[in-house]
Amino acid sequence: MRVAVFTGSHAGPENHARAAAEFATGLARAGVGIVYGGGKVGLMGVVADAALAAGGEVVGVMPQHLVDDEVAHTGLPRLEVVQTMHERKAVMAELADAFVALPGAAGTLEELFEAWTWGMLGLHAKPTALVDVDGFWQPLVGQLRRMVDDGYLDAARLDALGVVHDAAELLRFVEGYEHPARKWSAPSSS
Repeated sequence: MRVAVFTGSHAGPENHARAAAEFATGLARAGVGIVYGGGKVGLMGVVADAALAAGGEVVGVMPQHLVDDEVAHTGLPRLEVVQTMHERKAVMAELADAFVALPGAAGTLEELFEAWTWGMLGLHAKPTALVDVDGFWQPLVGQLRRMVDDGYLDAARLDALGVVHDAAELLRFVEGYEHPARKWSAPSSS
């Protein structure tokens, strides 16, 4: 099993870095591989370093322009170099059995929402979750609840988005995950 980890290229507060390292170590110790953006910087680097130190499988996926900018993690046993950000996300999705977002910024949100949306559209049936470090994702969860309340988002889809606090909780979520029906489905021909 592999989990795609979306997270920041900045380190953020020390407690976020510590939580990211503990999360990656927990996945590695459970025998779960990590697919991530391939960077050596920020929480991305923290996740890779911690998983590697714990003997875990780590696969990086990075567009050539970022490799050229020298932000690729040079200690990875496997780095998939692609041409575009779109290819990066497609390869990560192909290699992963689940998706998770640790704290991050716009790129983390974009990756999370694309993976979650692909599931809604029936392009995959893989679990998607937030690792809520120190309440980081609570404002987002509040906004998503508002979307449900205002009729923009089906409550079953929000319920299917996991909110976990550590690797063990993520693995329990994945084990019990039931994917909701596709958002759009063709009418039955009777």
